[in-house]
Formats: sequence, C-alpha cells, structure tokens
Amino acid sequence: MSEPATLPRKGRPRSADADRAILDATRSALAELGWGGLTMGDVAVRAGVAKTTLYRRWPSKNELVVDAVAVLFDELEMADLGSLRADIEAVVRQFAALLALPESQAALLALFAEASRDPALRRRVREAIIDPQKRLVHQGRAAAQARGELSADTDPEDARETVDVIFDTIAGAVEHRILVSGECASAAWISRFATLMLAALQNPAGSV
Repeated sequence: MSEPATLPRKGRPRSADADRAILDATRSALAELGWGGLTMGDVAVRAGVAKTTLYRRWPSKNELVVDAVAVLFDELEMADLGSLRADIEAVVRQFAALLALPESQAALLALFAEASRDPALRRRVREAIIDPQKRLVHQGRAAAQARGELSADTDPEDARETVDVIFDTIAGAVEHRILVSGECASAAWISRFATLMLAALQNPAGSV
C-alpha cells in the first residue's frame, strides 16, 4: 500500500524572530514617537520586514501595540518560594522591574491613555494583558492554600472576586508607585506592601 501524499502547507510558517523584531520595534517606536506618531510603516522599517508581513500578523495598530505590551507581561512568573510573603515580594519585584524600563513605561502610558478613549481597545487590553496575568494570583493562592497559609475556597464566585481584588491591589499599587508617583519600589516599600497584603489575606474575617 502506497504512502498517502503529504498535503502542502497553506501559507508560510510564522517566524518567531520576525515576530520578536516587530514587537521590539513597536515598543521602540512608541517610546520615541508616541501613539499618534507610530505608524505600521515605520514599525515595518524598524523591524526590517515588509509591510505585508506586518499586516498579515497584525491587521491594525491597536492589536499590534497590545501584543507588544502583552509579551512583556508574559515573562512574569509566580515562583513557589515557600511562603506567601516571599511569593508576594517576588512577584512585586518582577512587576516593578518591568515597569521601571523606559520602553515599558512609554508603551503602557500610551496604551492606557488611548484605551481610555476607545472601548474596543480597552476590551482588548483586558483580554490580552489584564486577564491572562491573573494566573499569577491563582498560582500564588493555590500554593499558599496547599501550605495551609490561606483557607481553601468554598465558593467559586467569591474566589473569582477575591482574585480580582488581589490583582487590582497589586497592579494598582505598583503602577501608581512607579508610573504616577515616579518613585522606585525599594526593598523597604515592597516589604511594607507585603505586610499589608498578608494582613488582609490572612484576616479570619475575610476582608479580601
């Protein structure tokens, strides 16, 4: 019996190197030119790719910028360091270091400013950046529950709302500290923040 013929692939496979170059170029252009000055053509030139290549991957500037920012946040990790305090401090340090990068600051501020005027872009930011990063809270709570530092969840809806509040608290505090106040997240600040988080999370009254 003869071997079945191999069907030809449809289209050319995406290049990870090209994707990385495009996203890096997008953040660089955004930091230099701002949202209004950034164009797909300029990004293509900076990345060394054809405009057709760029548009095949990202049909609009909105989608391109969101993905360029999202890829930065995908690098954040929640490592199980043996205690809830250590886990909180570690993820806050990572987040603060990311926001301290000039290209991250420029990209985020431009994206959030534009999203405040564009409901569709705001929804895209939530779907591509905010919601996926809540995995860090889920992982941290699961590890703490396994260690007996936090009580197990009994109500799925209550657990979901708790995750939302924890995420908003951490993200809001660190972003305000660095992007709004222009201060650094020092070791002392991170330690004090972790103390406040622990007090709320481990409060038997369930204040969080």
